[in-house]
Amino acid sequence: MKFSFFYHSLESDWSHGNAHFLRGVVADLLSRGHEVQVYEPEDAWSRENLVCDHGTAALDAFYDAYPNLRSRIYSQENLDMEEVAANSDVIVIHEWNEPWLVNGFGELRNRLQAGGNHDLDFCLLFHDTHHRAISDPSWLHRFRLDCYDGILAFGEILTDLYRKHGWNQIVWTWHEAADTQVFYPREPNSDLPVGDVVWVGNWGDDERAAELEEFLFKPVLAQQMLTHVYGVGYPREVLQKLALEGIHYCGWLPNFRVPEIFANHRVAIHVPRRYYAASLPGIPTIRPFEAMACGIPLVCAPWEDREGLFSPGEDYLIARNGEEMQRHLHTLRNDGDLAQAMAAHALKTIRSRHTCAHRVDQLLDILAQLNRMRSRPVPVIPPEEARLHA
Repeated sequence: MKFSFFYHSLESDWSHGNAHFLRGVVADLLSRGHEVQVYEPEDAWSRENLVCDHGTAALDAFYDAYPNLRSRIYSQENLDMEEVAANSDVIVIHEWNEPWLVNGFGELRNRLQAGGNHDLDFCLLFHDTHHRAISDPSWLHRFRLDCYDGILAFGEILTDLYRKHGWNQIVWTWHEAADTQVFYPREPNSDLPVGDVVWVGNWGDDERAAELEEFLFKPVLAQQMLTHVYGVGYPREVLQKLALEGIHYCGWLPNFRVPEIFANHRVAIHVPRRYYAASLPGIPTIRPFEAMACGIPLVCAPWEDREGLFSPGEDYLIARNGEEMQRHLHTLRNDGDLAQAMAAHALKTIRSRHTCAHRVDQLLDILAQLNRMRSRPVPVIPPEEARLHA
């Protein structure tokens, strides 16, 4: 099949976690013999910030790490949607796109259905991996999703939200997962930073400032654990505080180098953003998948695994407060057998059901279901009526 993906960026993971999963999915589709084209906007803020901070060498490093992946840069002025449709069996539009793009492909799909033009027939999917549908309900009404064949949501609670909006039979939960071609246990490397605890994550616009203080900064300081912090967006006053406390801030880390850093540390910590812990329980985001895939013991700040993706206590430990985080860190540092057993259990869990290959299997199954559904007549909703349903 011919796939076209419209995402914020394939090239840059600067404060852009969606790139992780996209890279893994695209690489797996290519390995199966599918044709894949990824489109990203010419003004993508993630790529612009990456180049501003680290130069074009950062993009060269991405292509060295992923020699088979390529993206096509587009603008609103030069994008020919009909040409894309003519060369695609499946078009996936990520939620981090402008309404002109999301709605443009939806309206094209609607016109083709109304005109009976099967020469440009394609399956159109919307992929939602953010909390905006809940944190900003008006956001969803910018889009004409009634024209889409299906919706992919990265957690069951988000899937339920779309069902409440009327998309009952065409929304699927499509969790993120680890790209195990990149994320797997590595040998330690003495040329890289070595320590006890590692945190890989961005500041996040104060969405977890208090949580990072309680579950990361204070516990590692209390336990006197050598800690390295990677990510972007940290305010100057926070960086000054970390320096005074002896916590090493290391800046942006290309995602494909994260496994090497994990290999040089004893424990990884996961602190979910507040919305995912409180408003979207059950959605772990991609970082825990990646840590467990690398075979490093993981301790998490509170989040509720409502969907039974993992086995808390066996795949990772949950700290309900800062004091419990201290105890878990102390235990894992001093009980090597427990740390090794938990890491092995988590690695087995990832490899058995949470890899990008598993998600591609699911995507292909969804497409087969949609193909069977589309063999029956599909009612076309006039634009003015569709907007009332959106």
